[in-house]
This record gives sequence, structure tokens and C-alpha cells, in this order.
Amino acid sequence: MTAEELETLDIAELLSAGDETSLRLFCASTQPVIIADHIASLPPEDTRFVLRHSSPEIRAEVFSHLHPETQLELVDILSRDEMISLFTHLPPDDRADLYKRLPDERTDAILPALAQAEREDIRRLTSYEEGTAGSVMTSDYASVPPDLTAEQSIEYLRTIAPDRETIYYAYVVDQERKLMGFVSLKDLILAPRHRKISEIMRQDVISIAVDADQEKAARKIQKYDLLALPVIDQSEALVGIITHDDAIDVITQEQTEDMEKLMAIGGSHEAGVYMRTSAWGHFRNRSLWVAGLAVLGLASGFIVQNFESFLLQFAIFAAFMPMLADTGGNTGSQSASLVIRALALNEITPRDAFRVILKEVHVGFYLGILLALLAFGRVMLMGAGSTIPEDYLLIQIAVAIAAALGIQVVSATLIGAMLPLVVARFNKDPAVIASPALTTIVDITGLLIYFYTAQFILSI
Repeated sequence: MTAEELETLDIAELLSAGDETSLRLFCASTQPVIIADHIASLPPEDTRFVLRHSSPEIRAEVFSHLHPETQLELVDILSRDEMISLFTHLPPDDRADLYKRLPDERTDAILPALAQAEREDIRRLTSYEEGTAGSVMTSDYASVPPDLTAEQSIEYLRTIAPDRETIYYAYVVDQERKLMGFVSLKDLILAPRHRKISEIMRQDVISIAVDADQEKAARKIQKYDLLALPVIDQSEALVGIITHDDAIDVITQEQTEDMEKLMAIGGSHEAGVYMRTSAWGHFRNRSLWVAGLAVLGLASGFIVQNFESFLLQFAIFAAFMPMLADTGGNTGSQSASLVIRALALNEITPRDAFRVILKEVHVGFYLGILLALLAFGRVMLMGAGSTIPEDYLLIQIAVAIAAALGIQVVSATLIGAMLPLVVARFNKDPAVIASPALTTIVDITGLLIYFYTAQFILSI
């Protein structure tokens, strides 16, 4: 099938027509990820029927591209033999992920039918804590001993290539499987045939501990432009690798989590589940923060109520309260977003707090002057046709509003920078300083700054 035909292909029509010939052609000539896209919305029975028209290898690869919930729905209707075939052909990391999601009665029925090596691999990969490098690695890597020649290594890699996820890097290990270095496929091809691996291997190998955070591992792959990152245990023995495609998945997941935390959204923070989550599920994820911040926001109302007589005397101040709230929230959120992102990328640490605060003071000062001048000009234009009789009083009011706004901008900028640093200092996720929470805090401090600055300048 051509690319144009695939774009317009309707799997449901092929199923209703019982066109098994076209289904076999579709499965044989289409990328597994495209097949997964086409069948993702089908009922489990139809998905199973389509996959039966593909080879076990393609079936497993298509399955690995399906969403975890879709996988579980499909697994529920697969026979024991189909499950065994699926487990046999899945990549080790995907197989371990599926194993962890299955109920005990299914795993107890499947595990004894698998080869011993596969059983041990599943037990080992599922033993690592979620969120660590070990939980996202695969044991499907290529390794060679240091005493082989380049020619022997190429022949060996040719033999094992069908069963390995990648052979572009071959890791050099000793008899105790300690990581000594690595060679690339290019190194082997260019090296003299009889030259030993120990003579051509690169010893400056970049690795990650098996219990390190998965995001740290993904960032290493991104930083050093690696195709794969070796994972070692406490004895420096090679236990697996993390490939670049898994690193992309980790970074996507972490960015989704940070973004949702920034917006004060709870839940599991999975990527690509918006349509799969019910309205009630979205309500549960959002309601706690929204309700809590609404209660905290009552403090703003109390402050305004406390200065009611002041507003009755100078009604013009009420007209600039929305500008005060918007400006403070915007500048605070900008500062917090930049600091949180810099922390996530390890560009800064809590130990850089003084430098960060100094920089944000400068930025806040410049922004404060700009917005104070805008507010001053706006008050003067607004007051030209107002009922304020004395020009000097109008200037006082303009100065008061401009000064309060300028101080608020500096304050909001500092609060936005400091809160993530404080949270990170206690080894917590700085993204929990969510934008709505920051806005509420900045609103409260902004109103206090606004009214007390105005009272001081007007000498009330």
C-alpha cells in the first residue's frame, strides 16, 4: 500500500467486509507504529483479529506501541498461548513493564512456560524501583570480551544482531561483567582485522548507576548525544542499557509531570491520557488545588475589606487593582518557570540561590521601572477628566500607584525565584510551586504592598 492509501485506510471497513487479504497486506507492508495508530481505537476483539494477520515479531512490536491501558484491554482476551508468544517476542524492557501491570493469576500461568533465561530477566528487571534507571533499561544489549579481535567481534555481532535492540555500541566487559569500555560498529569496521578489542576500545565510557533517577539518565543521553547509555550496579558490572527512544519517553513523561504540577493538577501525570481520563477523573485531579487556593484567596478579600474606607475615599485605586494582580502574577510566574526549568536541566542548584536572586532583583528592578512609568502615565491621563480637584493630589496618587506597582513587580519576581529554590533545597520537586499557588501568594503580598504604600505616600 502507498503512503496515500495508508492515510485514508479505514480498518473498520476492512473488518466489516472480512477482507483478510488486505489485512495481511496492511500488516506486512506498514510500519508497526502506524499499525498501532490505526488499531488503537478499535475494540479489543477487533484489535486481536487484525494482529492475527501479522507475524509474531510484528505483533509484539505493534503491541509495544499501544497505550498501556489498551494493552491491558487486549491482554484480557488473549489466550495463554497467545500471551506466551507475545512475551517471548517482546523486547525485555517492554516485557517487564507488561509483567508488572498484569494480575498475579495471569503471570503465574505464563511465567512457567517461558524459557529460564526470560524468566530470570523478567524477575531482575521488575525488581528495580519505579523512576530509577533500572526500571527503564533493557537487557537487550551487545557485549564483547576484550581479548577478541575486530574480525571475531564483527562475526559475533552478526550472529547476535537479530536478538539485540541495538548493536551500534558493543560494550567491553571482563569475566565478572565489569564495564571496561565500548567500541562502536564504526570502530570495528575501520580497525585492522587482527587488532584486539582491548587495543581499540574507548575507556572513557559514560554510564549511570542502576538506582539513579531515570530523568538523570535521560538527560545524560541528551547531553552527550548517545544512542544508548550503559547501566551499572554497585560493583560496576554492566546490567543493561537505556536506549535513546526510551530516554525520549522519560523526558516526555517528566515534562508532562512538571507542566501539570505547574498548573496545580494532581494525579499520575501520564502523557497522552487526556481523552482516556474521564471528566470525573479530571475533576479529582484539579479540585483539591483549586478548592485549597480558593480558601487561601479569601485572605485577599479580607485585605480589600480591611481597606474599604480607603477605597471609598480614593476610588481611583480600585481601578488599578486588576492591573496589580495581573502584573504580579505574570512576573512571578515568569520567574518561577525559568528557575524551575533551570533546576530541571541542572543548569542551577539551590547553592546558586544568591546568584539567582541577584539576577532576578536586577530583572525585577528593570521591569518595575517600566511598569511604574506606564502606571504613572495611565493615572495622569485617567485623572485629567476625573473629579480629583487638586493637581498635587493627583500626582501623589500617580506616584503611590506607580511605586506600589514597581515594588510589587520586584517582590513577585523574587518570590517566583525563591520558592522553587527553597523547595529544591529540601529535595522536593520544585514544580509543586504551581503557577496558581504562586499567583495566590503574590496576590496577597501585592495587595498589602499596594495599600500600605499608598497610605504611606498619601500620609493617611
